[in-house]
Amino acid sequence: MKTILRAAMAAILIGGPSLPAQADEIEEALQMALEAYQAGDINAAKEEIDYAAQLIAQLKAVGLSGFLPDPLPDWTRVKGEDKTQTAALLGAGMTASATYTRGNDRIEIQIMANNQMVIAMSAMFGNAAMMGSMGQIKRIKRQKVVITPQGELQAMINNRILVQITGRAPIEDKEAYFAAIDLRGLKEF
Repeated sequence: MKTILRAAMAAILIGGPSLPAQADEIEEALQMALEAYQAGDINAAKEEIDYAAQLIAQLKAVGLSGFLPDPLPDWTRVKGEDKTQTAALLGAGMTASATYTRGNDRIEIQIMANNQMVIAMSAMFGNAAMMGSMGQIKRIKRQKVVITPQGELQAMINNRILVQITGRAPIEDKEAYFAAIDLRGLKEF
């Protein structure tokens, strides 16, 4: 147990000053967990470790939002509608989303990772017949995507990250937004 705590603390500390202020809270929680463990209070140690893990997941979710593309020419990213969240409850995982507008056109991009919906959808994307029943299949930047009859674009990245692009806009604009996502980086996330 001590080795696990020290390894977790070292991983946080290696990030050094480049980590956000939240890392200080993570370091504090890990230190408190170690102190509780050394004092024999296993329940408090676990509670602090769980808290630190949630804070780390939040940092990772903020990283997920970095894959949302900048607005394309003539488009505007709607301020105040970006969302980034994590939830360990019921395997909700991480999500990041943004909304873009151009006149009456509106596009929403949502990226989801490590949640039950992604797990269920990965089975569908892994089965050619099921994927074909979802809509038109095509490739964008060497990545298979599905264009649903409702005009939504969906793609499964590395069987663990779901990208959904919806809204009132021509499918060509949705495809352009998908192409603007750093897919290589997202695969390594």
